[in-house]
Amino acid sequence: MCGRYASSRRPEELAKAFGIEKWEPGETLAPDYNVAPTKEVFVVLDRPLKDAPDPRPVRQLRVLKWGLVPSWAKNPDGAARMINARSETLHEKPSFRRPFAQRRCIIPADGYYEWVTGTDERQLEVEGKRKRPRKQPYFVLPADGSVFAMAGIYEFWRDRTLPDEHPHAWWATCSVITTEAETGPLATAPVQGPRSLAEIHPRMPLMLTPDRWDAWLDPADTDTEGSLRDLLAPPPGGLMRAYPVPTSVSNVRNNGPELLTELEAPEEGTLF
Repeated sequence: MCGRYASSRRPEELAKAFGIEKWEPGETLAPDYNVAPTKEVFVVLDRPLKDAPDPRPVRQLRVLKWGLVPSWAKNPDGAARMINARSETLHEKPSFRRPFAQRRCIIPADGYYEWVTGTDERQLEVEGKRKRPRKQPYFVLPADGSVFAMAGIYEFWRDRTLPDEHPHAWWATCSVITTEAETGPLATAPVQGPRSLAEIHPRMPLMLTPDRWDAWLDPADTDTEGSLRDLLAPPPGGLMRAYPVPTSVSNVRNNGPELLTELEAPEEGTLF
């Protein structure tokens, strides 16, 4: 799954990486080394500009809230539970199937955090049962240091308790799509600890390689049973690395580049 990640790249850097045509200087987020559910995050999407005479989709860098609120929801209370969408059931879940068809995005990150699970606890996670206690955190990122492009979906929700002109009348929210974690060896693995992503956690964010970005963002493609399902295939193996980081990242109030410190070994008393 993806429950926490780091995002420190400036808008200018993201604009260059993704070929952004439009972004609002006022929609700027500070570097965040401990992005948690319900926070505002950068997303990349292709969408026509509002009130523009040209109807063509324009690649934009937008600020959305992490935790999808379906358009039909009565209230936004469940957003914190909608941070992830499983790739295997994306096309059939009522909360996700329309955004999958019409509103896909990329959520850029430096990498994501995951906490190692014991064998028995990992099986409970696979079965969707109660979440296990967090243990040694690892930071997972592209081995070449490039931006981690997480596949996502987004949605709009209207707060009917507010008037049309209210600045918070509309919510724009998103979810990260997850897939089964890679079982092959990491490009760079810790000296002590897991040798594959699957040994850290059974799920991982679906990473989109650059050759899939345009197709994923294309709003004209709504074929959820064909071409879009093909884009949900995991990327080639061996592109990722992982290393242990301080357990202080487990506290969402902690935030700073020190959370990405690469430890030589897991902290004492933690798994692995």
